[in-house]
Amino acid sequence: MAAVLIPALAPQQCHELRLPCGTGVASAREEVTYALGGQKLQGTLLLDAGDWLLRLPELRDLRQLLLRRQLQLVRVRAQRPETLVAAAALGLETEAPAPAALAPDPDDTSTPDDGLTIHRGTLRSGDHLQSQGSVLLLGDVNPGARISAAGHVLVWGRLRGVAHAGVGGDRNARIVALHLRPLQLRIADAVARGPADPPAAGQAETAHLVNGEIRIDPASPSWPLGE
Repeated sequence: MAAVLIPALAPQQCHELRLPCGTGVASAREEVTYALGGQKLQGTLLLDAGDWLLRLPELRDLRQLLLRRQLQLVRVRAQRPETLVAAAALGLETEAPAPAALAPDPDDTSTPDDGLTIHRGTLRSGDHLQSQGSVLLLGDVNPGARISAAGHVLVWGRLRGVAHAGVGGDRNARIVALHLRPLQLRIADAVARGPADPPAAGQAETAHLVNGEIRIDPASPSWPLGE
C-alpha cells in the first residue's frame, strides 16, 4: 500500500493524508510526496501517521513540504507516543486512537485501575471535563477550557487551559501533558500560573507538589505515576 490523500468534503474541513500501514523501503517524505502527486489542493491537513515513528526533524520537514504545496499541517493522528510528542512540540493538535481492550493476562494478579476515566476529543473554550478518579484526555485543552480530577490529570496533547488535579485534597496527584503550557495549574489547594517559556522539543512534562509548591519536571513513562 502507498500513502493516500483524501480531499475534504467541505471548505471548513481538513484534508487527510494517510501513511501506509507498516514502514517500508520508502521514507515518510517520499510517501507524502507520492500522495501529493499532481494534486492542487489548498487548506488545512490532518496527517494520519499510523504506526510510523516520526521524530521532530521529520515532522518539521513534512510540514515545510506541505506548506510549499499550499497545505497547512494542523493535526497529527498516530499510534506511536514518540510521534505524538513530536507533533505537540511543534504546536500541532494531536490525536491518538481509542485504547483497545486487552485480553487478561493469566499471570497478572494486579487489580485493574477502574478509577481512570478516558475521554477522546479536544476541550474547547467553555468546556469542563471532571472525573471522580484520574482522567486521561486524548486531545487538547484549549484556552478557556478546564479539566479537573480527584486523582491525576493526563493530557495526551496540548494543555493550554486550566487543569486541577487532586480536587479532593490529594497532594500526590500530578498533571501530565505532552505540551504543558496551561493558563493555570492547581494541585489540591496549591495554585500556580503556567510557565511562559515553550517546553523542550519533544519533552512531555509533569507538574507535582514539592514542599507545598507546584514544580514542573520531565514526565516519567511509568504508570501508576510516581512508581
